[in-house]
Amino acid sequence: MSKKIVKKPAVCQPKRGVCPKGRTAASGPYTATVMEHFSKPHNYGKIADPDGVGKVGNLVCGDVMWLYIKVVKDKAGKEIIKDIKFETFGCVAAIATSSAITDIAKGMTLDEAYKIDKKAIVDKLGGLPPIKLHCSVLAADALVEAIYDYYTKQKRAIPADLEEKHQRIKKD
Repeated sequence: MSKKIVKKPAVCQPKRGVCPKGRTAASGPYTATVMEHFSKPHNYGKIADPDGVGKVGNLVCGDVMWLYIKVVKDKAGKEIIKDIKFETFGCVAAIATSSAITDIAKGMTLDEAYKIDKKAIVDKLGGLPPIKLHCSVLAADALVEAIYDYYTKQKRAIPADLEEKHQRIKKD
C-alpha cells in the first residue's frame, strides 16, 4: 500500500481550505508580507532634494517606479544611503517590491546597494508569483539607476559593474 503525497498548491484554494505557507485566502497569490508592504508601504513619497533619482518602467505591464536617495558619509567615511523613498504606479507586487527594496537598501553603502538583486527582494517578501517576478527586477533596476544618477551628478567615476547594469537597463 503506497502513501498518497498531497502537495500544497502554489495559490490559495479557499473552497478546499488549503493555502501555501504565509498566504491566506484573502491575499490570493501573495504572501502576508507582500500584502503588508502593499497596504502600508514603507518609505513611500519623494525626497525634497534627492542626491539621486532612478526611474524605470515596464511597457508590457505599465508599471513605473521612481526611487529617490539621499547619500551621506558614515563615521568611516563611506557613502551610505541615509534616506530612500519611492513613488510607484503599478500593481500589488510593484508597490510591495518598491517598499521592500527601500527597507533593504537604507543604511547600506552605495557599493552594497546597487548589488541588491531580485532574489534578495523576493526573499524579503516571502515570495512572489512567477508572473510577478519582473516587478522585483524593476525595483532593483530603479535603485541601480538612482545610484548611477548620483555618481553622474557628482561627476565621479562609475564602477564598471554599475555601468554594465545601467547599459542593460537602458536597452530593456
